[in-house]
Amino acid sequence: MHGVFIRFRVMAVIAGVMSLLLWFVDLPAVYLIDNPSLKEQVSWIPYVHGYTYPFYVLTAIHLAAKMRWSVPRMIALILAGTLPLTSFIAERRLVRSIINKTK
Repeated sequence: MHGVFIRFRVMAVIAGVMSLLLWFVDLPAVYLIDNPSLKEQVSWIPYVHGYTYPFYVLTAIHLAAKMRWSVPRMIALILAGTLPLTSFIAERRLVRSIINKTK
């Protein structure tokens, strides 16, 4: 169980960072700032985000299956990776709930 939990924590942080970069660096650079060299410098962000998010989804499904959570709770955990900061919030709440259960 510990390995699944650690993998989810790592992927939640990576997905959160990539989501922040996508929303607050790539999208403004592409749509708000008219600078072709800047667009070229940030062009890697959507690709990395696109490759890391499925791994976040798989780790969330794996964790939910190991914890025997309901499907709505699992979907909420998966959707937490779609908006900036929500994966960080979900990860912190999960850590807090597991720590409280072990006490």
